[in-house]
Amino acid sequence: MLCSVIWGVPYLFIKIAVDAGIAPAFVAWSRVALAAVLLLPIAIHRGVLRGLRSRVAAIIGYTACEVAVPFVLIAVGEQYITSSLTAILIATMPLMVALLSLRLVPGDRLTPTRTVGLVVGLSGVVALLGVDVAGRPSELLGATLVLVATLGYAIAPIIVSRRLADLDPLGPVAASVLLSSVALLPPAIANFPQRIPGPAALWAIAVLGIVCTAMGLIAFFRLIAEAGPSRASVVTYVNPLVAVVVGVVALGEHLGAVSVLGLLLILLGSWISTGGSHP
Repeated sequence: MLCSVIWGVPYLFIKIAVDAGIAPAFVAWSRVALAAVLLLPIAIHRGVLRGLRSRVAAIIGYTACEVAVPFVLIAVGEQYITSSLTAILIATMPLMVALLSLRLVPGDRLTPTRTVGLVVGLSGVVALLGVDVAGRPSELLGATLVLVATLGYAIAPIIVSRRLADLDPLGPVAASVLLSSVALLPPAIANFPQRIPGPAALWAIAVLGIVCTAMGLIAFFRLIAEAGPSRASVVTYVNPLVAVVVGVVALGEHLGAVSVLGLLLILLGSWISTGGSHP
């Protein structure tokens, strides 16, 4: 529930930041840099970075899939679509995890029930892209970027489950935000704000860095280690509901009938395809 709430609100704050004129690359860099400043001293003090040298490849893969690439793509995407639609599209993460697990997780297989779940969930995506944003190229571009980011989110928990689950989550998370802040620094400098952002944008970046990145990554990493990638991805059942509510209430976003239908199909398909029941 903690992960669901923490990761249900970032789309609102990303939208506030990009609508204030802050470049997506700078939004992504500022949140990971802030998280790095908070987490690195604690990680060094606890000595959880020392055991990561043998896991460099996994850490880099996790960083790219969970932090650096998705944070930029989502911020760019939200220049064209609402925070509510962003959250609905990211709710496809369990579907992608279910598909990827068939090839990457030993023992996973495609049963008739899972097939039905995947078909139902993907039909919700088709409804969103083929009806809700069809004919509006800019919105279709934004939605596509968000879906690519979601694919990264689906790969990341599999990496954690297979290569990093035995580690203290603070170590890989601190390393990932540090690597991301270094990788995103050049585009952030190139897109540095010409003037000091307003209070709302500054607060949005602060919440993104402290709550949605530092706290959120640690909580989700721990959840993956405890429950596995497929069950951990179930937090996306609640994420879009939180995001839709705050988007409608705080930003006055409109949620059409097709969006609601797409959300319901995606959530139902995700629930079926990941097992149908979860403790």
